Amino acid sequence: MTMRVLSVVSEAYPLVKTGGLGDVAGALPAAVAPHDAQVTTLIPGYPAVMKALERREVVRPLADILGAPARLVSGTAAGLGLIVVDAPELFAREVGPYTNPAGNDWTDNWLRFAVLGRAAADLAEDPAQGFDLVHAHDWQAGMAAAYLRFDHAAVPCIFTIHNIAFPGWFPAEIFPALRLPARAFAMEGVEYYGGVSFLKAGLWSADAITTVSPTYAEEIRTKQYGMGFEGLIAVRAERVFGIVNGIDVEAWNPATDANLAAPYDARSLHQRRINKRGIETAFGLQESNGPLFCVVSRLTAQKGMDVLAAATDELVALGGRITLLGSGDAKLEAAFETAAARHPGKIGVKIGYDEVLSHRLQGGADAILIPSRFEPCGLTQMYGLRYGCVPVAARTGGLSDTIIDANEAALSAGVATGFLFDDVTPQSLMHTLARATALFGDRKAWRGLQEQGMKADFSWARSGQKYTELYRRFAKHDARPAPSKTAVRN
Repeated sequence: MTMRVLSVVSEAYPLVKTGGLGDVAGALPAAVAPHDAQVTTLIPGYPAVMKALERREVVRPLADILGAPARLVSGTAAGLGLIVVDAPELFAREVGPYTNPAGNDWTDNWLRFAVLGRAAADLAEDPAQGFDLVHAHDWQAGMAAAYLRFDHAAVPCIFTIHNIAFPGWFPAEIFPALRLPARAFAMEGVEYYGGVSFLKAGLWSADAITTVSPTYAEEIRTKQYGMGFEGLIAVRAERVFGIVNGIDVEAWNPATDANLAAPYDARSLHQRRINKRGIETAFGLQESNGPLFCVVSRLTAQKGMDVLAAATDELVALGGRITLLGSGDAKLEAAFETAAARHPGKIGVKIGYDEVLSHRLQGGADAILIPSRFEPCGLTQMYGLRYGCVPVAARTGGLSDTIIDANEAALSAGVATGFLFDDVTPQSLMHTLARATALFGDRKAWRGLQEQGMKADFSWARSGQKYTELYRRFAKHDARPAPSKTAVRN
């Protein structure tokens, strides 16, 4: 019997994307479809979504949803079955989904995403819609779980943490406007350090919690990675599951990628040299026999970009070169631009994001650098493995779940796929870069790394099956047990 799932998200590729959340939300419906799960995606009516929406039909007019006029409109776009929260006052803004033109969070984000959660609960509670389960993603959808819980709704909810570092915290003054019962403003509810956390709303209220990798599911139980929620995660430990993300293996296929100057597969890796020359030209780099490292990342401390910036001079001294594509912290942007000025022809930097260029970097660079302090799952390492662009990454979260370190045992067994290091410091990074540079000199061994990485299956097939198994496990429950009453601050 086909199970109907309402996926509640603030972004979904290719309609709206700021990161991995959008990729997952866009890919999940097709991933679970072969397992008799039909996903309808509930998403805000951003201009790009409304423009792309086809075969529109008004599901429900809402004269007042938390004080905002709106309507729910169904349709399709980019192969996704959608229900859109069409609330122009909240979502018809021609900028990013979360920030204003100055790059600051919209001051009414609490209302915008509370409306998304309230709409999700209303749809789930409507018998005519026939949803068996709600799957809410990250803090922006956390209120969906809270409304279902405090409405005593029969439809269960699974909540996925894509990054626990973003709590969706707002001051207590907003609580009355959320129209939750007074008892919800408590430790066993949405209260978090005197305010309201939409992430906590999801963590506390959902029937099950998932993270985007098994290792991250373990890490967030610790103070180092739990970001203040480790106590709550511990209370709910029996209902926390880690399922690694997949990637779109059709969009990310070096054999058919039209973005590449020279497509290739594991049997024609020599073609990557053509792509490498193209990268060198695009970034103004000198040709060299040393390794070409690339970076495709947000330039933030979480991603370890400050550590990489501090190591650029030593990396160049090793004989390496760097091509960087990304944006983020203004000081880090300036640090990499300054490094490029110090090392013309050795370091190339492009501030911003370019999907086509990101494919070209994976298809031509020798290795990709991912020195993240924490990484719930990560997708760039999977793209790198698929493209023969060897990952050099910190041993954390999904990075450790998807990369096999090129230590002597793994190299001897022929199973190594990349390089991992434990301490995100310039010294540890440089030690690992030295290992990578030394192995790059052994072309046979390096090719073995590339070929082994390209064998890995990071498609959504396995992850889709695991999500569907979890859906069925919780959708079958007739009674929805309340969360443990153990008092915790987080």
